[in-house]
Amino acid sequence: MSANTVPIFPLTPNWQSTPISSAITTRTVSGVTGLVNVFTAGASGSRIDSITMLATGTTTAGVIRLWKYDGTGNATLLAETLVTAITPSTSIAVWSAEQLPVNFVLKTGQSLYASPHNAEAFVIHVRGGDY
Repeated sequence: MSANTVPIFPLTPNWQSTPISSAITTRTVSGVTGLVNVFTAGASGSRIDSITMLATGTTTAGVIRLWKYDGTGNATLLAETLVTAITPSTSIAVWSAEQLPVNFVLKTGQSLYASPHNAEAFVIHVRGGDY
């Protein structure tokens, strides 16, 4: 049986920052209805190295969901990150969380989507590279 013995590495950095704020309270969706595209794979696929989720104001208890979309059919729920209630000020930082997916690769035509459970404003920063 043949095996790939030569590792490949991303060629071009790919950093996408996207605001999200429309509430999606379900864990299943039709297509990508209501979701926001936060990262699109490059022409030869991409690797995602880290995802930072950052509130832009006050938050209430909720969750941010990450979804994978293959370009057809329905998006698939990948992960949920709990959001805690925080009222930011000069001595209290806004809510934020970091996800470090291990070797997470998107094929050509695939995308990563995000949605908050509550209608609150966040920015999703996705860092990776295109093959």
